[in-house]
Amino acid sequence: SGEYVGFDLDLAAEVCDRQGWELVKQPIDWDSKDMELSTGAIDCIWNGFTMNSREDDYTWTEPYMANKQVFIVANDSDIKSQADLAGKNVEVQADSSAEAALKENPDLTNTFGQLLTTADYNTAFMDLEQGAVDAVAMDVIVAGYQIKQRNADFKILDDSLSEEEYGVGFKKGN
Repeated sequence: SGEYVGFDLDLAAEVCDRQGWELVKQPIDWDSKDMELSTGAIDCIWNGFTMNSREDDYTWTEPYMANKQVFIVANDSDIKSQADLAGKNVEVQADSSAEAALKENPDLTNTFGQLLTTADYNTAFMDLEQGAVDAVAMDVIVAGYQIKQRNADFKILDDSLSEEEYGVGFKKGN
């Protein structure tokens, strides 16, 4: 996920409050997260950061949430399951856990009409609203939050793409 999740921010605020730390919320370009950490521009990544397959790349807290990758479609869509995505245009955020999960599932992605990437989920949601894409692959936590915040006429498909755990990531060795 490259976007802040409301739950994460609330949790971070509570932890900082209890520890007497100052919370500074710093949006970043997700593709630059490693540079942001290595230069000290940020101290940690705490926004739906997937630990799985990154265990050796960062110093991690214990996992604090289970997450899964899902597909979002319009409520009135005829897409009811992943099988219905055959021939459809699916969008995903670049360098996200959802993109990684899709790359690991060529049997599914090869059925798509197109697999498109975007820099952020705001664009993906607009594309879905406008009918430019048929589905968006993303974190279920972010999806639920975004649908609620936008009061969007979208639904989450029941069959998930993959499951993972969230943690707070620090520069390796920090």
